[in-house]
Amino acid sequence: MTAKLLNILTGINRPSVSSSGGMILVNDLYGAMPEIHTTFLGREPVDQAWKAAFDHLITLSTTKRPHGPDFDPYVDELTHEVGALIEKIQPNAIHAQYLGFALSLAFTRTAGNIPIIAIAHGPDVMVAERNASEREAMKEVAAASAAIVAPTVALANRIDCLTGRRFTDRLTVIPWGIPLSEARVRDQLPIGSRPLSLVHAGRLDDNKSTITAVEALALTDQPHHLTVIGKGPLREHLEQRAVELGLRGRVHFEPFLHRAELWRRLPKFDAWVFTTRGLEAFGLVLIEAQAHGLPVVYSDLPGVREILGGAGVAYTPGDPRSLAVALDEMGRNFRRREALTTAALDNARRYDITTTGRQLRELTLRVTS
Repeated sequence: MTAKLLNILTGINRPSVSSSGGMILVNDLYGAMPEIHTTFLGREPVDQAWKAAFDHLITLSTTKRPHGPDFDPYVDELTHEVGALIEKIQPNAIHAQYLGFALSLAFTRTAGNIPIIAIAHGPDVMVAERNASEREAMKEVAAASAAIVAPTVALANRIDCLTGRRFTDRLTVIPWGIPLSEARVRDQLPIGSRPLSLVHAGRLDDNKSTITAVEALALTDQPHHLTVIGKGPLREHLEQRAVELGLRGRVHFEPFLHRAELWRRLPKFDAWVFTTRGLEAFGLVLIEAQAHGLPVVYSDLPGVREILGGAGVAYTPGDPRSLAVALDEMGRNFRRREALTTAALDNARRYDITTTGRQLRELTLRVTS
C-alpha cells in the first residue's frame, strides 16, 4: 500500500542558506521526511545546494521590517502575500517555524481550515520571555495550531508557562536529530594524562557565553588549548580578553565554518566545550560533537541535561572555575575520557534526523486526518 503524499507548506523568514542551527535543521528535516511534497518560503539569497531538500522554494518579496512601529504593517503586508500563496499551493498542512515570529503570524491569519503545526526553535521562546508583545504573538500562533512541537520537555514546559497553560494538550516533544551516517570518528584516542585540544563553535554572543571557556583556561592547572569557531558581536571582546589573560598562544579564533568543514575537523579535537548559560532549545552541536566521538563538557541547563543524560561532564553555567575543574579532571583521567567517548557515541545514536522526520510526518498525518 502506497503511503499518503503530504503537501506541506513551511518556511523561515531569512536568507535560504546554512546560516544558523534552525536553517540547517530544517534543511535536514524535510530532506529526511518520507512521502512529502514541501514548499519552503524563504528570502534571497538562496544557496542552490541548500534548497535541494525542498520540492519548491519561493522567495518572499515583502520588505522585512521585524522591529519597531513598522512591525504591524509589515505583518499585514506579509499576510497578504502569504495568503495568496496558500490559495495557490493548497497545502494539506502548514508547519509554522518559530512561534510568534512574523511568518508564523502570517500563516496563522491566512490558513483557514488548513491545520497548522507550530514548531519552536528557542529564539522565539527567548524573545517571548523578554517581551509582552512577542508573548501575545506566541499565544496567537499557539491558539491557531493543532499541535505545538518542542524538541525537549524543558522547552515545552517553558512554552506551556508562557501561553498560560491553555494549550498543554497540544504540546508534543519531538527531539531534533542530525544525519548520523555522515559523522566520522577518529581511529584511536590519545592516551595518558595530557593537556586537551578543546573546541567550541557557535554564535559569539552573551547567551552562548564563550567568555566562560576563555576565562576557564586561565584557571586550569594544565595548559589546555581552545579553538573558538564562529562569529558574533562579542568576537573582538573575546579576543581582547584572551590577550589580557595571557592566553594568546592557547586560544585560537577561527571564522564560521559550514557544517561539512566543521565535521571534517571535529575528530582532530579531544573534547567539545558547551558554554550557553541561558535558554538552549536543544543544542544540536552537542549531538554533532558526540557523533564524532568527542566527550562533551557542558553547562548544566535543564534542556541540555535532558538530551545528554549521563553522556557528558556538567559544570555550573557561567562559572569559569567550575569549568576549569571539569577540564583538568578530564585531562588527567584517560579512562574517564575513554568512557565518555563511548557514552557520547551511544547517546548520539538516539538522535538521527530520519527519526525526527518520521515522527513529525506521523504527527502531521494525525492532525490532517
